[in-house]
Amino acid sequence: MTWRPLSLEAICLGGIAISIYLLIVHYEPAALVCSNSGVVNCSKVLTSPQSVMFGIPVSVYGLVYFVGMGLICLPTVWRHPAALITWARVAGAVVGIAMVVYLIAQEGLVLHTICMWCTGVHVLTFAMFLIITTGWDDTGYARSLNRG
Repeated sequence: MTWRPLSLEAICLGGIAISIYLLIVHYEPAALVCSNSGVVNCSKVLTSPQSVMFGIPVSVYGLVYFVGMGLICLPTVWRHPAALITWARVAGAVVGIAMVVYLIAQEGLVLHTICMWCTGVHVLTFAMFLIITTGWDDTGYARSLNRG
């Protein structure tokens, strides 16, 4: 077994935990533990119009993302030779990074403040992207190509 799927599972668990916390904070703002002044102002970010997309809190998208990525990054799935799974994992990583870029732009260019909890999710997503995109030859699909 490689270190990649285990690391990805740990990242997904961290992402799930933060996403659940941010979802709780969305409905119960008093639960927020973060700076609320200066450049770091989680409350401003989490109560802004940018904290909701299509009527759904952004943290719900994060939760769905990390659960889905956690499933396709399980060690047994990681070793599966199906190309579709490998491509889905890469596509998920790319979509995750695209969303992170969008959210960072919203924080920096529109809100002029950042949320440390959101930054934690962004760092986890970036780490996941790096692990997945640099681990192509470690997947079951790549190993099946090398045998054939």
